[in-house]
Amino acid sequence: MPTYSYACTKCDNRFDIVQSFTEDSLTVCDDCGGKLRKLFNAVGIVFKGSGFYRTDSRAGSVPSSSSSSSESSTPAPKAEKPAASTSATSS
Repeated sequence: MPTYSYACTKCDNRFDIVQSFTEDSLTVCDDCGGKLRKLFNAVGIVFKGSGFYRTDSRAGSVPSSSSSSSESSTPAPKAEKPAASTSATSS
């Protein structure tokens, strides 16, 4: 469950509380009865670049069943090696 920070607008009381996403935000300060506001802080960790998401490791959007059947029926031609050349020197 996430931790939220609150501050009172009347007495400047600041505190953190663990709440679930479905719980309502707190609105009344326990110390003075003033109005509470939710504080937003900088994010502690940021994931940038590739490799952090499940879709980053996938080969592509082509279904594997259709690509494997077309590849197995027509094999790729083999590359031919060039003939070795021999150079003779005469003197």
